[in-house]
Amino acid sequence: MSDYVHNGMPASKLPDAIWRKSRRSNSQGNCVEVARLPGGMVAVRNSRYPAGPALIYTQGEIDAFIRGAQDGDFDDLVSNPRCS
Repeated sequence: MSDYVHNGMPASKLPDAIWRKSRRSNSQGNCVEVARLPGGMVAVRNSRYPAGPALIYTQGEIDAFIRGAQDGDFDDLVSNPRCS
């Protein structure tokens, strides 16, 4: 793996990354994939462009995002929100 991991680098330059996606992903390619990287960083890519750019986040950034999503902070971005 590259010694210099940075935002926007080609996901194909992360050959040891084990990519996974949500069980909510569908066959139309509406998928975001994530991979834990050595050193605790997390990479995110668009599954339709697996060799395209990867966004690289720290564990703290991922924690804040996931906790915010769990708390409903981003529910206004969901096209089909859950019924109350």
